Amino acid sequence: MCGIAGVYSEDENLTTELIYCTLFALQHRGQESAGIAISDGNSVKLHRGMGLVTRVFSPKVMKLLGKGKVAIGHVRYSTTGESSIENAQPLLVHSKVGSIAVAHNGNLVNYWGLRSVLESEGRAFLTNSDTEVIAQLLSTILMNNDIVNALRILDSKIVGSYSLAILYNDTLIAYRDPLGIRPLCVGEMDGGYVIASESCALDAIGANLIRDVKPGEAAIIEKGELDFVQVCECKKKAFCVFEYIYFARPDSIIDGRSVYRIRYDIGRELAKESYIEADIVSPVPDSGTTSSIGFSQESGIPYLEALIKNRYVGRTFIMPEQRLREHSVRLKMNAVKDNVKGKRVVLVDDSIVRGTTSRKIVDMVRNAGAKEVHFRVGSPPIIAPCYMGIDMSTREELIASNLSLDEIRRTINADSLAYLSLEGLLKAVKANENELCLACLTGKYPLYVPGEELV
Repeated sequence: MCGIAGVYSEDENLTTELIYCTLFALQHRGQESAGIAISDGNSVKLHRGMGLVTRVFSPKVMKLLGKGKVAIGHVRYSTTGESSIENAQPLLVHSKVGSIAVAHNGNLVNYWGLRSVLESEGRAFLTNSDTEVIAQLLSTILMNNDIVNALRILDSKIVGSYSLAILYNDTLIAYRDPLGIRPLCVGEMDGGYVIASESCALDAIGANLIRDVKPGEAAIIEKGELDFVQVCECKKKAFCVFEYIYFARPDSIIDGRSVYRIRYDIGRELAKESYIEADIVSPVPDSGTTSSIGFSQESGIPYLEALIKNRYVGRTFIMPEQRLREHSVRLKMNAVKDNVKGKRVVLVDDSIVRGTTSRKIVDMVRNAGAKEVHFRVGSPPIIAPCYMGIDMSTREELIASNLSLDEIRRTINADSLAYLSLEGLLKAVKANENELCLACLTGKYPLYVPGEELV
């Protein structure tokens, strides 16, 4: 679920600052590593490091990156390839046609097959990231094709989800796969353009949203000119519903839909479907906040915080190891005893994946003196793995894939438990099933995955 960004600026003194700020606004999408590649028109400089954007890019590093009109950046959350500096992005390759840097958000289903073919042809790999396969393929295809044809050929070879920011010599390219699984948008600013995974990153640098990159479309910025080109036919759409439920920032607009409004309406639909007598409604911060406001407004139950978040701890769900996730819950939030003591509390969260975090949160509120704890979930049960870029890789780790509703309730120690229905979710998103990837909720996938059902 990485974040990608690209900047074209006529003022080459501003480019590094702009790409830094854009990545900073996308930090919620990945916290393992960060990287920037910048072109001065003759060569490409690259810096990558482990950790947050502020840690990787010190003033000294920013100065060493130098000047240039075009840059791309990446914040990583790993799904294919271990969490290591070798797999940090962007990835840079040099070929006979020049330098190619690639930042990738998504996941290739046929990564290992493609890599085996390339290795049999004598290619050497420095990482175990699927992004290197994309970079290697592009470097070869571009020797005999322009960028549009190269993307068409690339698209015929790779299977999965892929929003790409590509730096090709001094040209900036944004490309989104034909299903549009991962988000990507383009904005305009004084003297340039910016591409990013989410519109909140455009707002951070004062850029105006032009529009989302359409599924199968490329936005090409060359010599200060922006051109949209439909590279591949979009036969059906499969926008990731989890972007709206959890991953995107609530102040983003994705494919014309306000993430905040969707989460607010999720809370309203949840209250309609699973109302219960209670004294307060509280979010599991931060991802449950907007939905809990909607739940409170619809139900008439007062909104009051039962939990306070430590803002210096990142997202627990996207941490790479279960042990780290569980330990960080205790550091991440604490119960407000005066708000919950003796009260019936409704806790609203965006989803339950493994269940271990939910149990710790419920116990925390109980131990603070709550009379009852009722858990409400702003999505249907997650029953199937995600192969498109979210770290839910096996059914064994998904609590709803193995247990009944009441068994889950008992596991997380709640007095009652209710999920939002699929119908309620679609109503909140204002979309039909044919526009969204719902695979993790239905077990039906929008593209062929060996051993899984095709929608």
